[in-house]
Amino acid sequence: MYAHTLITLILIVSVLVLYVIYLKKSMDHKVKKRIEEIEKDIREDALQRSRASLKGKISEHMAPFAGGFGYKASDARFLGSPVDYVIFDGYSDEAEDIKVVLADVKTGKSADLTSIQRKVKKAVEEGSVEWETIHMD
Repeated sequence: MYAHTLITLILIVSVLVLYVIYLKKSMDHKVKKRIEEIEKDIREDALQRSRASLKGKISEHMAPFAGGFGYKASDARFLGSPVDYVIFDGYSDEAEDIKVVLADVKTGKSADLTSIQRKVKKAVEEGSVEWETIHMD
């Protein structure tokens, strides 16, 4: 009787061990699959962000040639940072008076100015803009 109980107990423990091993392998597969899905999502998100960034950079360079720029392309000079353009409005027409405009092109969701752009805008609005001729030896 004791041997029969021992054999039954060994069989039950063996089945439980095999079931735990099965569950672990099953969970490992599910975890690996989920990691692969997350990794794919991260890569796709990075690709979308890269495309949006590239589209924004192209838009910045092409803005003077697109509708809605508001100034002649020949009056605009691309800087890129901290603002995209210095526009000498009236320059190409050889106007009597030229207006100097600092402009930044925004596309998509990133329509907010950066902190440095806000500082530049504030300096212009407060009249903290000067002309200086620098003579080099």
